[in-house]
Amino acid sequence: MLTRHVARLGTRALLRGTRTFTDANATTREAWLFVDSVFPIRLGIWDIRYYVGILREESLLDNLETRLSAVNTHGFKVLSLEPYPKDGGVFVHFSYAAHETEEHAMDAIESDVKDEIDRHGGMPSWLGLSRGSVWLVKGRPWREDMNRYPSTLVKVAFEGPDIREETLYHLYRPYGRIYNITPPTPVPSGMLRFSQIAFQRVRSATVARNVTHGFHLPKEGSVTRLLTTYERPLQAHAIRDWITGHPRIFLPILFFLLGTLTYTIFDPIRTLFVEGKMLNRFDFREYDIYKWLCRQALDRLVLRQEDVDDGGPDQDVWQERRAAEVALRSYLADLPGTVALVHGPQGSGKWRMVSTVIRDTGRKALVIDYAELNKAPSDSRLVAALAQQTGYRPIFTFLNSLNNLIDIATMGVIGQKAGLSSSLQDQLKQILEVVGTALRRVSRRLQNEVKQRIEAERQAETRRECEIRMREAIREGIWHDPRLDAVVGIGVISELGVGDEPLNGLVISSSESKDAGALESEERRRAAEGELARKERSMKETRTIESLPVVVIKNYAARGRTNRQELQEVLSQWAATLIENQVAHVVVISENRENAKLLARALPSKPLNFIALSDADVQSALSFVKKRLRDAVVTFELTPEQTACVERLGGRASDLESLIHKVHSGQSIEDAVEDIISRAVSELRKNAFGEDTDEAKMLPWSREQVWTVLKRLSQKPELPYYQTLVDFPFKGDETPLRAMENAELISIVILNGRPSTIRPGRPVLKYVFQQLVHDPVFQATQDLALNQILISSAETTVKSCESELNTLQEMAIRESWTQRLWGIGRGSAERTRYLARKMYAAQQKIQTLEKQNAELRRVLDKPV
Repeated sequence: MLTRHVARLGTRALLRGTRTFTDANATTREAWLFVDSVFPIRLGIWDIRYYVGILREESLLDNLETRLSAVNTHGFKVLSLEPYPKDGGVFVHFSYAAHETEEHAMDAIESDVKDEIDRHGGMPSWLGLSRGSVWLVKGRPWREDMNRYPSTLVKVAFEGPDIREETLYHLYRPYGRIYNITPPTPVPSGMLRFSQIAFQRVRSATVARNVTHGFHLPKEGSVTRLLTTYERPLQAHAIRDWITGHPRIFLPILFFLLGTLTYTIFDPIRTLFVEGKMLNRFDFREYDIYKWLCRQALDRLVLRQEDVDDGGPDQDVWQERRAAEVALRSYLADLPGTVALVHGPQGSGKWRMVSTVIRDTGRKALVIDYAELNKAPSDSRLVAALAQQTGYRPIFTFLNSLNNLIDIATMGVIGQKAGLSSSLQDQLKQILEVVGTALRRVSRRLQNEVKQRIEAERQAETRRECEIRMREAIREGIWHDPRLDAVVGIGVISELGVGDEPLNGLVISSSESKDAGALESEERRRAAEGELARKERSMKETRTIESLPVVVIKNYAARGRTNRQELQEVLSQWAATLIENQVAHVVVISENRENAKLLARALPSKPLNFIALSDADVQSALSFVKKRLRDAVVTFELTPEQTACVERLGGRASDLESLIHKVHSGQSIEDAVEDIISRAVSELRKNAFGEDTDEAKMLPWSREQVWTVLKRLSQKPELPYYQTLVDFPFKGDETPLRAMENAELISIVILNGRPSTIRPGRPVLKYVFQQLVHDPVFQATQDLALNQILISSAETTVKSCESELNTLQEMAIRESWTQRLWGIGRGSAERTRYLARKMYAAQQKIQTLEKQNAELRRVLDKPV
């Protein structure tokens, strides 16, 4: 309301706010004065001083009227006061009687007005400072309300011949110091030529503009009319024009400023967020007020159920995990010297074991889930997922696409990329670098807390020992407190004013201090102090290690939408950096030991700490199932048939958990096991063989290869790796076998650093293979396809042998009887017999396979 009122007041004063006092006499003349610095000069629409001046307009005009009314030179009489708040002045319209020449009269009036105002203490001003002055208007007042705000640069247009710089200087110098005058420049036809006068102060420019606007300046028989306006010191779009005209200068400066802004402002904030995530600063459940509310309200009003831990097997019945847990605890109890790789099949409880150990030791942990990162459909989503897991925020993922567009634009403008965009590896490294800095700060903070606790414990132990010694001395009657001497005034001590030292130790009277008991007590005390010092050092080292955070990379090298090799490399190098700088312990969880290649490459001089988890044996699996069933109030004992069914699942924790859930749902153990095997058979058919021919072509192995392995594993518990590799249909190609291992169809046992045997990927898969192989239709279909390939290979062998035998027969015909006599053709005869045997074996194989195919076709002819 006040702003609108002031605006209306200012506009009214500008357009029709002339204060008229009397009409002019016809025998007098009229002229104008300009009084500056009455109002604040408005430098822009944002200048709030303008409204302050409008509020004081009435009082300022009254004061000005009072001071001008005292002037009577040449019949000086004020006709009206016309305020011009935008330029900070007031136009004074007055009349006078010119008894002398007009020029002398005007000079006398101007001089007397200034003297009169000086006698009254100066010109009234909105700030109360008398800085203004009075100037005779040489032209005509132009009171406009456009958004042309005063500046130090005045543009003087010439309506007539041009005016020389020297003339302009002498004309405008009285209004203030001028530091530059630009000569007229050529202009388009129909426009006026002009010069620009740069004043040192805005006040001088406002006086010059209002006093000389419309002034007629005679020059060599002609007259030039001066038209004055303000000119912006910086032309419109000058910055934009300079930027577009100098991209090689502006773009590097801009990128440098953006980079500086990122490193000086955002990186410290991101470090604080990562540190807060590690220390649970943003978890409201860790605050004392929440815990107090839980104890006082929620625990009393709500029947809270204890958390049931069903993420894996129990320690009491899972004997195989104890060795791995001991190895992991031993790794965390020492300074980080290498990376700990916890590997084992899926469902073996790797993450459960690691999380349990970290929770029991009370360590601060940062968990990075590689599987979730690998599921990201794009690079920007991957960066955002990593930032979310590590607490790295704020993050602007959209800037990478924008930076790519800027690079393309700068390539077209300056001929080279700006270098603002970064690759995926650079973005991941930037995030992990900030996370590493936060881990160092967390480690230092925890170490300082440990030092404070150790110092507090040492001081408490010292006080307890001092109290014990003092009680023993009092009991023996040898204790003396020297501070009492200064109080009771005994001897020299009271005269000298000493003896009031603090009681840091025990003072014993000199007459009994050298007896055997005192010396023995002193020796025990020193021994105890030495033992305490050793314990303190050991405790300090232990707690320093315990203060180190733990970085857990789970599901390392897991399969996703795309296998991002660069993500593995960046995580491996970052883990190696943390270990080399002893910033944190690094625990990597993977399903396969072979995934440690990149980690080993990042730490070439330090062997990895392998911690293996395997499936449990039969007894541990049975004990686990019985215990979980008892926990679910299932009290029946397992029959021999049920025990045999449970043994078919082996020791894989995920399968045992599935069995327990099905039994909880009301199924019997036999039906639950059969359901698990049936589901596994369906999944195996789809994942191993494909639903159709097109899908089978996309698999990294052929149907014949996977059928050969599954058929043999259904008959044997394990297969020799290299024998399987060299036989048909692999013929030395390891790629299909590695792909089957990654798909968890098989597991390759490593012995002495090389593959040794092939086993089913899960214990239950042995029975899944058997059920699949015993399906007559499926077996006939796969055997027919395999036999056809074997028949084609045998026929190729037969044809090759026939061709070579024909060649040998032609050679035998050309041999003479003397060559036969000396046995020169004996080699060709041996080759002929070898080819004949080989061809016979191939033919026998073809016949056998054809008979098998006939039997298999009869199986397919039967209705299913």
